[in-house]
Amino acid sequence: MPKETSGPTLMKDRISPDVVTHLADLLAAASKSFKREEFLAAAIEGLESMEMKARVIHVADALAAGLPANFPKAAKVIDRALKSPELNSWMAYAVDDYVARYGIDFPEVALPLMGKLTKRWSCEFAIRPFIREHPKETFEQFDIWIGSDDEDLRRLVSEGSRPRLPWGGFIPEFVEDPTPTIALLDRLVDDPSLYVRKSVANHLNDIAKDHPELAIETARRWLDGDPDSERRHWIVGHGMRSLIKAGDPEALALVGYDAGAPVEIKGFEVNPDAIAIGEAVTISFTLVAEEETPVMVDYLVHHAGTKGARSAKVFKLKKVKLSAGKPVLFRREHRIREVSVRKIYPGPHVIEVQVNGRVLAAATVEVTETG
Repeated sequence: MPKETSGPTLMKDRISPDVVTHLADLLAAASKSFKREEFLAAAIEGLESMEMKARVIHVADALAAGLPANFPKAAKVIDRALKSPELNSWMAYAVDDYVARYGIDFPEVALPLMGKLTKRWSCEFAIRPFIREHPKETFEQFDIWIGSDDEDLRRLVSEGSRPRLPWGGFIPEFVEDPTPTIALLDRLVDDPSLYVRKSVANHLNDIAKDHPELAIETARRWLDGDPDSERRHWIVGHGMRSLIKAGDPEALALVGYDAGAPVEIKGFEVNPDAIAIGEAVTISFTLVAEEETPVMVDYLVHHAGTKGARSAKVFKLKKVKLSAGKPVLFRREHRIREVSVRKIYPGPHVIEVQVNGRVLAAATVEVTETG
């Protein structure tokens, strides 16, 4: 049993000596060939001084000391251990990493094993080396998984092949040319599982960062193929989010917002026009449309930098349908303060109002040092 703690468990402690011991017991029960004591000695030594990712790698390397040196034989031990539902979660993460690194020369064994492991801890990271080293074999496996009834396998196809998977690094070939993965997404866009569709949308958003025109073309093709599909509309809205946030008129049009809509801004004010770092301004304005118009209203802050204004930070304000000739008031307080990922410098900070991707007004706020 895990030791009781007086406070919240740190993420790195999800792979603890207790968890490692439990993994050792499961593998030892699966095969007499597993060298339990050798594994435990290697896995526990220095474990508690490590951060999460280092622990994963450390335990995976220790598995190599306990499992047979021949990977196909080691895979059979893991496969037998997976008959226990207790081999799951964080301990499975370390097993994923072992398979990714020690099974890289055996795709015919490692890929089917990942199909079982991914139900315990997603193999979205573990499969990426195989995409690069064994693309033919991996895409053949993808073809099988796409037809599976198991949503974990179908999601692995989309998530594992993302060009820019968070924490999983880039796949340079797909950053350069995502055409092979679009062919996968085409087969998953109508997936009945929201878990899978979320991955498809995130994958499309990855593509949009490097190939916005191709992402828009793909999204438009999906909508044209089934204009009444709620699933496709949701995927496009979520998958276009980076382009929508950047005010791309074609992306906005796909989700129903016209950059050229006849909308007028009135009474735009940012008060006060001079503050110290950490203080707030109030942004207020009224929008009026000549005809009923859906609008996506954002405001952008161009923070001063050491070498002039930096790129704008977009803040979402409101989505609303304007009635013809009926003014709608918008008001928001915004505090200009430092956060962990952004340092604030004194100087002119520009605030803009953006409606359906089009900037309608701007004002400058002078920001000074605190005190």
